[in-house]
Amino acid sequence: MKSIGVVRKTFGSLSSRNFRLYFFGQIVSNSGTWMQSIAQSLLVLKITGSGVDLGLVSALAFLPVLLFGTAGGLVADRLDKRKLILTTQSLLAMQAAMLGVLTATGVVRLWMVYSLALLMGFINAVDTPARQSFVEQMVGRKSVQNAVSLNSVVMNAARVIGPGIGALLIAVSGEAVCFFVNAGSFGAVVVALLAMDKRTFFPVEPVIRAKGQIKAGLVYVYRTRELRFTLIAVFLVGTFAYNFQVLIPLLGIHTYKAGSGSVGALTSFMGAGAVVGGLAAAAIGKTSLKRLGYVSLIFGVTILALASVSSLVPALIAMLPMGAASITFIALANSNLQLNSDPQMRGRVMALYTVAFLGTTPIGAPLVGLVAQDYGTRVALAMGAVSALISGPILLFGARRRGESRTVDPDLPIEELGQLDVVDGTVVE
Repeated sequence: MKSIGVVRKTFGSLSSRNFRLYFFGQIVSNSGTWMQSIAQSLLVLKITGSGVDLGLVSALAFLPVLLFGTAGGLVADRLDKRKLILTTQSLLAMQAAMLGVLTATGVVRLWMVYSLALLMGFINAVDTPARQSFVEQMVGRKSVQNAVSLNSVVMNAARVIGPGIGALLIAVSGEAVCFFVNAGSFGAVVVALLAMDKRTFFPVEPVIRAKGQIKAGLVYVYRTRELRFTLIAVFLVGTFAYNFQVLIPLLGIHTYKAGSGSVGALTSFMGAGAVVGGLAAAAIGKTSLKRLGYVSLIFGVTILALASVSSLVPALIAMLPMGAASITFIALANSNLQLNSDPQMRGRVMALYTVAFLGTTPIGAPLVGLVAQDYGTRVALAMGAVSALISGPILLFGARRRGESRTVDPDLPIEELGQLDVVDGTVVE
């Protein structure tokens, strides 16, 4: 009976029909996305062979998130999230199809890959905060942490499935097929969204257009202890540690000299570990800065373990615990932000999370690519480990700060909101 209770707790949010539709649609779509990620990385290395160029592609893909991610979150707060996601997913399918056509016809050049990566970034600047803040609308506040963790499981189950299939397709037919498959995979999410029962959505009032709403979101985050410390840690880890789209291809091709198949294998092993980590995060009753701090320290240690090995087979083994720690960190950070933010602020809060986690890639990816090219990929990995090891004590320090509190009104004028300090969604006296 106890084991049945654990299973129900781990998969509780799947009792929602709308979330089930979304969950299985995401498995298909994310598998296609990972196929495109592997194919695009190998395409860039085929064109130039440069780790710096590979880093620049990643940088361009996330530059719009850095520059416009907060505005994208405000758009998500103002508009119907379901309709917005339908639009962005359709646009992402078109972007993948364009890259497929250019590659299949043999006319693709590096600047074209750059341009389409930038286009994808502009779409994701709106799509990512919209999808993240849509979760509570499907499952309700009590199931947010469980649903976020299961979403992480989906992403990493796809990381197991997608790269393996992608590597096989590339070996047989070339990179273009992966781009076309990804374009089609977005249809699964579109169908899921169209099939949802809107009557069972948990109500979230859209934010009415007004002046100073972006600034209000920034002030709200700064004055909320849980949000502030979580975002600082996500910024450090996102900038320096989470550049695997650059480092994994370089590990397989340059460090281990094991060919394109090794890139798919490394990514899949990391994904397998991450699935376990995601399920563990889903079973955790409550997230906190303290737990997040310990997970950050573990994540740093696992990255150092990967950096210490010099051949493919030990690296595959090291990928398993690193994958588990990486996704546990991100799932708990995501949940912590959602559970400690007001519904009318959530789109902007999650946009700042997107900026801190993904928007910092334009800074971190070229830097990591340059370090890997000049000093070796293992040194670049160690640099990321240090950032996670620094984030841990920062989070633990934040967890020690306590105070007496009362309820906070997120609709206060900016001038009043700026005078408050907020702990766990409440104002400290």
